[in-house]
Amino acid sequence: RNKGELRQPNQGIAAVSFQDVDEDGLTDIVLITTCKNENKAFSRDDYKVGEVLFRKEQGFYRDWRISDKINRFSMNKSIRFITSFVRGGNSVEFLYTATTQDELLKNGFEIFTELCYWRNFEKMGRLRVVPGIYSMADYDVFMIYLVNEQGYIVWSFQPMRDYDNLYALKGITCKDIDGDGLKDIVVLASYSYEGKDGEIVVETDYSVYYQRTSGFYEDTDIKHTVQCNDSDTMYELVERLRAYWWRSEQ
Repeated sequence: RNKGELRQPNQGIAAVSFQDVDEDGLTDIVLITTCKNENKAFSRDDYKVGEVLFRKEQGFYRDWRISDKINRFSMNKSIRFITSFVRGGNSVEFLYTATTQDELLKNGFEIFTELCYWRNFEKMGRLRVVPGIYSMADYDVFMIYLVNEQGYIVWSFQPMRDYDNLYALKGITCKDIDGDGLKDIVVLASYSYEGKDGEIVVETDYSVYYQRTSGFYEDTDIKHTVQCNDSDTMYELVERLRAYWWRSEQ
């Protein structure tokens, strides 16, 4: 909600469930609302907000710490996702806070070993590209990490953004896209999310991360010009991205 404003982002209820989440014998309310998305950097027209209203003898209350983590770490995709966190103790938070590759593995992160490889990034040194997923409540959360030779995470990427699930990873490449002599990272994948009528929608999307002196910068504006479809290969996408920068220089 936007306090003090007549214009509100909330569009309606996406899901609601009445169950004893904290197992204290009282029925709680698990609620997911749909809100209008006005951020043009994201592809979807709406986003979800999840809440748990805990029942006590005097009424209902909201634990702001739990609500914050549910929405900050996108654990609001479904009722099962929320209850897996609140009741089951599962969480994707470690994907964003882990400092080593071992920490990822200890928490259940599954590495795509066939897509792991070492690259020399000019400004950041020799790093291993480590893509993988963490499965929680039937959803596969996709992340990519850059890990140094000591096993420490030096950079991480979240290509999924506002999608719900990784459907298929089509490729990851490390090549100079913008012509500055530094290796960039391009990710091409298919993702799924729940449509307005509850149907599963699958879309192919890509992410571009440019290497800079202090790390990597994601380009979201380029998608307005260079679009992709389900039949695109990584080679075709890279050629179009490079052509975009060549035209820009001209």
